[in-house]
Order: sequence, then structure tokens, then C-alpha cells
Amino acid sequence: MSIYLHFRAVAESQIRDDHTWLAAFMFEAWENDDAEYAAGIAHSINKGWDAVNDLYAAADALYADADEPWNLPIYGGRPVSHSADADPSDPPLMFLEPSGVSQAARFLTTVSFDELWNAVGAKFGALGWTREEHLDHHRDLQEFYGQAASAGHAVVKAVWA
Repeated sequence: MSIYLHFRAVAESQIRDDHTWLAAFMFEAWENDDAEYAAGIAHSINKGWDAVNDLYAAADALYADADEPWNLPIYGGRPVSHSADADPSDPPLMFLEPSGVSQAARFLTTVSFDELWNAVGAKFGALGWTREEHLDHHRDLQEFYGQAASAGHAVVKAVWA
């Protein structure tokens, strides 16, 4: 079974703060993921997003005086609550405002992947996670958040199972 964390950059003015509407928006985006990924407005991570978050959590110890929160790229944002009439099968959603997107982009460009990997790589290797796949996720997230921040976009996140 595959489970994905799906990211979609979008102008804040183009979305509604309504779970049912936002779930439909994200479903349509998911259906067009290949084209949206190529356009730089979408990204997804299959199963391993929690491990990517764990990699970034190492920044908390390495950069104790850092201004940028390390949790923004994966779990940053606020949950979008289901309305009373929402379909219970709709995915969990999070919304990261443009200011948070900019902070995430800054974090991803200033943090040293090598330092993070040196701090947690042995633990990850024991679990079967490779440096290369985490580096690929990191580079993809750098590009995605960098483009979203440059455009002044918000990011909506959905979990698809």
C-alpha cells in the first residue's frame, strides 16, 4: 500500500479555508500531479516523509540558536478542520501560509545536509534509509519551497492513502 504526503503551492487568494473545498482542490491537483510536478507547483513523498522530518529535526540540536524552525517543510502549517458535513474519507490537510513557506525555503537553503546526515545517518542506515534518497528529497524540497516562496505562494499538504 502506498501512502503519500502531497504538497501543492498555490496563491493564498485562490483557495478557501474550507476542508471540503480544499480536499476537492487537492484531489484535482493529485490527479494532475505529473504536470504540476513538472511545473514546480507540486511535490510528494511516498511513505518516508516522517524520516525526512527526522532528518530535519537534527537541526534543532545542531543549530540551537537558529532563527528558522526545522519542522516547517514537512509538518509545518495549521491543520484544516473537517466541517460537520465533510466526507470522513477526505484526507488530513495542512495549510502553510506564505510567510511560513518563505521560512521553510530559507531553512532548506541554509541548513547543511551533510551536517544533518552526519548527525543521524547511522540511525537511518540501520533502518534501511539511504543517504541518496534523503538527499534527493532534500533537493526536491529545496526547489519546491524555493519556487513557492519566490511566487509568494502558500502550501497545502494532504495525506493520501
